Amino acid sequence: MAQPEQYHAIGRRKEASARVFLRPGNGTITVNDEPADDYFGRDTLMMILRQPLVATEMSGAFDIYCTTRGGGKSGQADAIKLGIARALLLAQPDLRPVLKEEGHLTRDARVKERKKYGRRGARASFQFSKR
Repeated sequence: MAQPEQYHAIGRRKEASARVFLRPGNGTITVNDEPADDYFGRDTLMMILRQPLVATEMSGAFDIYCTTRGGGKSGQADAIKLGIARALLLAQPDLRPVLKEEGHLTRDARVKERKKYGRRGARASFQFSKR
């Protein structure tokens, strides 16, 4: 059976979602038609983005093209990270133990808690006065 030319996966985090396409190449990462370094601008976000590639030692094996929307830059970086991990799994299923052990295949379910009625915020209440 012939190998597909590209692998596609979706990652999500908070309000952000990312579509990730892996193509055999030399390791360039493009996000929304911009180089990832220009799009994110912070080294910590780029480090988060590359974690699955570093863990599997596949940093130079694939060109990565991502489209992301919603949320902020941090949520988008985490969404892309999950998408890359899932796409790597499609490309090489034997990488699963490494990705799973590092926690890259688990969607981070933490989202903002909603504001409650009659209160100032999700948990904050008005100041209590005894008298």
